[in-house]
Amino acid sequence: MNILSITAGAAGMYCGSCLRDNALAVELLRRGHKVTLLPLYTPTNPDEHNVSRHEVLFGGISVYLQQYSPFFRKFRFLDRLIDSPWFITALASRSLSTDPRLLGELTVSMLEGETGVLRKEFDKLLEWIAGEDVADVINLPNTLLIGLAAPLRRAVGRPICCTLQGEDLFLQGLIEPYKSRAIGLIKQQVPQVDRFISVSEYYVPAMSKMLAIPPERMAVVPLGINLDGYASAPRGRRDPFRVGYFARIAPEKGLLELADAYILLRQRTQDARMRLDAAGYLAPAQAGYLDSVKRKLAAAGLAGEFMYHGALDRDAKLKFLQSIDVLSVPATYDEPKGVFVLEAMAEGVPVVQPRRGAFTEMVEKTGGGLLVAADEPAALAGGIKQLFDDPVLADRLAAQGFDGVRQHYSIARYTDRLLAVYDSMTVASTMRPSDHQDRAAGF
Repeated sequence: MNILSITAGAAGMYCGSCLRDNALAVELLRRGHKVTLLPLYTPTNPDEHNVSRHEVLFGGISVYLQQYSPFFRKFRFLDRLIDSPWFITALASRSLSTDPRLLGELTVSMLEGETGVLRKEFDKLLEWIAGEDVADVINLPNTLLIGLAAPLRRAVGRPICCTLQGEDLFLQGLIEPYKSRAIGLIKQQVPQVDRFISVSEYYVPAMSKMLAIPPERMAVVPLGINLDGYASAPRGRRDPFRVGYFARIAPEKGLLELADAYILLRQRTQDARMRLDAAGYLAPAQAGYLDSVKRKLAAAGLAGEFMYHGALDRDAKLKFLQSIDVLSVPATYDEPKGVFVLEAMAEGVPVVQPRRGAFTEMVEKTGGGLLVAADEPAALAGGIKQLFDDPVLADRLAAQGFDGVRQHYSIARYTDRLLAVYDSMTVASTMRPSDHQDRAAGF
């Protein structure tokens, strides 16, 4: 099968969606499929071998300049420079923001597609695809890029998929009037997509309600991770007992809430040897948030028990997971993905997570941890203490999660399920006239 998979770079950070897209492409290529992984905005930065195309369409610097300057909408003589991956990479980390509060206008412009101020970029996309082999199926990474669906369908006449994997948080973060405008534009273009692929069961009713996507047009394909390099068996307890956090350092991921729970935990385990270790991408705008976590722990006399390990590449990530006894990322919203939960369990680390979003189905399906009441630090502290007090329970959950991820959430299992969806779409497309045939017949 020939698959065009579009992925959205995230300005140099280790982005969960980029990691997912790249791991999937690697597995598809390993099975003999032809895959074109095409980055938009910025080059991708996965923590394993990068198989994406070197070129970047809708370069982040270019679309920003076109949004605010008519000059850059008309001429292309600078495009080769400002769209080059090295130029984007050099400026992205300090020039491009992923904060939805600052990206309302650009989000709307992307969703307006060929009728908006970024028309030149859509023309460049169609020029690019005209030089490529026609794909059997095209996958968009999220509904924020649904504006690509109609021109791509017109250009190639092949099925269009769109993955649903967390864009509701971004959309909810937009300020008005951009939030309502963006959601309205997505709803208008839902008919341009043949199948929406939800990464969790939880996300189907949530996105159906938010974006008016008919549930029957959604397929659930749970995420999978590449298990290369993970432990061959769960490990025993460490000393000191280490509570771990591995996710973006941002308010919605709940590090401050975990700090509250850790303080309560230490009040109940004063003589025990414990630590709180955190790792993950820290955007410059969130430095103050991390400082607030440190201040809270310092005020409780626990500054010496906390360490932030920074953004980690794949090898460092695996070593970090091997060093902790329990992982908790108490997100303050209904997380649809939660790849960090799968990564911890794959390494034989039990998790303690709020009962919300995709966490519930992941933990219940694998048996790899405890679910506690959401937004309650005392409940979170209680769950972590339960594992500390009962090593036998912790070991049992670790073993169940270790096996459960391999059974339900491997990249191989994920690819099998996704290919089944793609196959059903391509078969259906051969049973009806293509868009090209329709146009040739005068319809």
